[in-house]
Amino acid sequence: MASRPNIILIFPDQHRGDVMGCAGNPAAQTPNLDRLASEGVRFPRCCTNSPLCMPARASLISGQYVNQHGIWHNWNAADRHGPSHVRNMRDSGYHTAVIGKTHLYVHGGVKDTRDHVQQLYDWGYVDTHELTGPWASRGIDSPYTDYLAEKGLLDAHRDYIRDYLRGMWSGEVRPWEEPPPPLSPEDHLDTYTGRTSADWVRNYKGEKPFYLQVCFPGPHDPFDSPGEYRAMYRPEDMPVGVMDKPTWPVSSQLDNVLRWSALDGMTEAQKQLMGTFYYAKVTLIDHAIGLILKALEERGMLDNTWIIYTSDHGEMLGDHFMSHKIVFYESALKIPCIIRPPEGSNGWESNALTDQIDVAATILDIGSAEPFEKSDGRSLMQNVKAAPNTPDAHKGKEVVFSEVNLYSMVLTDRYKMAVNSLTREPLELYDMVDDPNELNNLVRDPSFKEVRDELTERHISYLLGHLDEARLKVFQEIDAERLSRGGRRV
Repeated sequence: MASRPNIILIFPDQHRGDVMGCAGNPAAQTPNLDRLASEGVRFPRCCTNSPLCMPARASLISGQYVNQHGIWHNWNAADRHGPSHVRNMRDSGYHTAVIGKTHLYVHGGVKDTRDHVQQLYDWGYVDTHELTGPWASRGIDSPYTDYLAEKGLLDAHRDYIRDYLRGMWSGEVRPWEEPPPPLSPEDHLDTYTGRTSADWVRNYKGEKPFYLQVCFPGPHDPFDSPGEYRAMYRPEDMPVGVMDKPTWPVSSQLDNVLRWSALDGMTEAQKQLMGTFYYAKVTLIDHAIGLILKALEERGMLDNTWIIYTSDHGEMLGDHFMSHKIVFYESALKIPCIIRPPEGSNGWESNALTDQIDVAATILDIGSAEPFEKSDGRSLMQNVKAAPNTPDAHKGKEVVFSEVNLYSMVLTDRYKMAVNSLTREPLELYDMVDDPNELNNLVRDPSFKEVRDELTERHISYLLGHLDEARLKVFQEIDAERLSRGGRRV
């Protein structure tokens, strides 16, 4: 048995924080996640440092804010020779491995994930089984597309993804009209990810403790849940959510996402039907997590393994008539965070305000690896080890930050404010106590001037004091070039 514990980070793409049974959602069928929560600590106030794939993943691996690593969107890649908690874990004596979607480099022009092993090694991964998300799988080869090709299923899968994207961009197929995939649950991308990870655990013979990242490509859209899983849900049981559009004043970012989402005319019933597709995909992933837990138990490793479950960002799922993410509403901002220690514990919830860079700091702490030199990441180990009724159990950050597409946000115990990252002009302000659904933008209310000024001067100024001007310029040049070629703003 390794003297230091193993660590598994289970990291799906686009899992919003409230779609779990353990989060108090009676509609969500997530028995394995509920088990992890019942044997660990859940952090319901965990936030993404960016509501978009590549920026969030760059923050998790580097411990840096978006304005530091410079990945404001999915158009450029972070410095793979810069800070990396994975590399620090490798250098401290862990066998590092990743199975699934990393999205640490730009997918444009990529032909095969196996051509990028060196890039992942530079980040610190020794053992790699890299896949793509469902969108990219229509044109990029990987071990998963090889698997489908061997079974004669690849063309059907790629045709389905192409049809989804064509229908989405044209508006011909609405999200609640999306058909189930042409694959069985066994052949689904997320099942493949879980099964491959379980096999990796069963076959691991190394003397070093391992740090394994299991990066499920789902539940990112398309919500291609198999029919068997969709049948587990009834639309009328789905939460309706927020059926209100943003009201004046509306920032350009919200306006862009509203137009891009194209959900005008959506009814409550249609929103609920779409919800069943997404929830069913979460349940599919939950079942795949069960395969990993079973493999750990078979190897006698569960009592020597930390398991951390979180995600890169959430999913709007029609709330405020928006889809996907790239906004700071709670549906996109809040992410799951469950930490199960070896041998488990009596499950409880910490009220600590926390974020992704805290998760990176926690992993380094568990592994006794070198901490980041410059990072606001705070290990959650003191929370996990504390008794639930003690102050340390619920001690978190005073504020958390999130950034995307040259917009920055600060969240306190009461207020959430978003600003233009370049001008620092406040664009959105919500009182999260009196207005938890974020329906009343107070940004121009004169009675909240002191609140806006304090948030700007005390917190936004601190956040943007980290800004790397050289990396900002690189992003702006790439973004301008994209727009000149007719690219979308969001």
